[in-house]
Amino acid sequence: MSSVNLNKILLKGEVLSLLRGLIATLKSPIVIQDQKGKVLVADLGMDTGSEQVDLLTSDSNDIRPLEYAKKVAIVLDEEVLGWVIGNEQVEQVANFLNYLVAREFERKTLAIDALDKYREISLLYKITSKMSTCLDVKAIGNLVIEESSRLIKSTSASVMLHNHQHDCLEIVSAQGTAAKIKDVKIPVKEGIAGYVFTTGKPELVNDATQDPRYIINENESYAIISAPIFTKDRIIGVANISNSAPVNYTSQDLKLFTALVNQASGAIENALLHENKLKEERIKNNLERYLSPQVAKAVIDDAEEVSLTTSKRRIAMLFSDIRNFTTKCEELEAESLVAYLNEYFTQMVDVIFNHQGTVNKFVGDMIVAMFGAPSAIADREYWAIASAINMQKRIKKLPIAWIRDNFITGIGISSGDVIVGNIGSPQHMDYTAIGDEMNIAARLQGLAQGGQILVTRTVYEATQEHFQFKEFGTLPVKGKKNLVEIFEVIYE
Repeated sequence: MSSVNLNKILLKGEVLSLLRGLIATLKSPIVIQDQKGKVLVADLGMDTGSEQVDLLTSDSNDIRPLEYAKKVAIVLDEEVLGWVIGNEQVEQVANFLNYLVAREFERKTLAIDALDKYREISLLYKITSKMSTCLDVKAIGNLVIEESSRLIKSTSASVMLHNHQHDCLEIVSAQGTAAKIKDVKIPVKEGIAGYVFTTGKPELVNDATQDPRYIINENESYAIISAPIFTKDRIIGVANISNSAPVNYTSQDLKLFTALVNQASGAIENALLHENKLKEERIKNNLERYLSPQVAKAVIDDAEEVSLTTSKRRIAMLFSDIRNFTTKCEELEAESLVAYLNEYFTQMVDVIFNHQGTVNKFVGDMIVAMFGAPSAIADREYWAIASAINMQKRIKKLPIAWIRDNFITGIGISSGDVIVGNIGSPQHMDYTAIGDEMNIAARLQGLAQGGQILVTRTVYEATQEHFQFKEFGTLPVKGKKNLVEIFEVIYE
């Protein structure tokens, strides 16, 4: 049905006045009907001093088919809105009414376009305001679905994002029948959504079941609109709205939905960046429990010098252990002992990290640290000794007197080639080091008295210009012919 009403045009007083002026001298009337034959105007052009001819019968809706009467259609875009019937100047009246109808249609079209544009701007402003403070991808997707479903009649809607690992589209937000297939993964080159993701072109498909790209599933759809979700340099997903009933979506629906999705794209990108940042922060926090902040950052940034694969590397190893710890355990309640140990470990790890070291493991009260793995560092022996000295000093400055008086540690340091990497079973792996030098460092730690730092000759030779030493003796090592020379680090 046309948006223009012929009767409303004729009811305007100036229109009839103009028509009567146009055909004021006619002796027989002109009649105007609507498209169903109902008479809208019966006496147009009738001279008041003339006798009315019998073009009309007593029934004003019945036009007598005179042999010479003319009948001309009033048309808008091939749709007949009414008829002009009479003997004279029928074409002139029809042309004038066609002009008025066309002008009214143009006026209404402009008004509708302006209203649609206003609604679109209002919608985009509204959704932008809601999204501006939202950093949750699912919540943004739900907002897109809610707003689009409110304006476009639908039984299903979804927002899908690209899963790089499986190279597929995954639903992050869904409403209606799409919620039934929420866990389904759609390959990026399949379906209408896959086509939109691959090409970056929005699609409007009415009678989707006849489209060869249509995927048959629980989300049965007749009409579908699908639009890509863009970032600055790539497509990250697809948004869809559909109806299982036989409706026909229009180009205006496609335009509105695409504008809505485009507006949401920036918010979705920001939310994804925020999620990635939080994920990196969690990874960083977990890594920093074991690695120095510098090494943890290097692992996250995937720096070239960082390698977690098993390999032979030259590192310095530090073993630190509390003397007579078993005896000390008997003096305290378990809760107090654990609290003191946690404070002690916190302080010692802080020192190790500040000296570019990596905590390899805790074995009871013993700390094992590495310098030079997984990130290679220069002067690894220097940093190991500097860390050991500061560990001994830090204990004496702890605010808890019981720790200062009872946690007396011995430290052993060695350096050389060992095998480092992920070692273990598929169910559980540790990043650790294996080799003779690790065993030697452990033996030195066992020999060291409380407060002592013992090192091997390789460590001594690499750092003798920076620290003071004195000879401690030699150590026989199983499997080695030569005795291991030991030096004690002198510090204040």
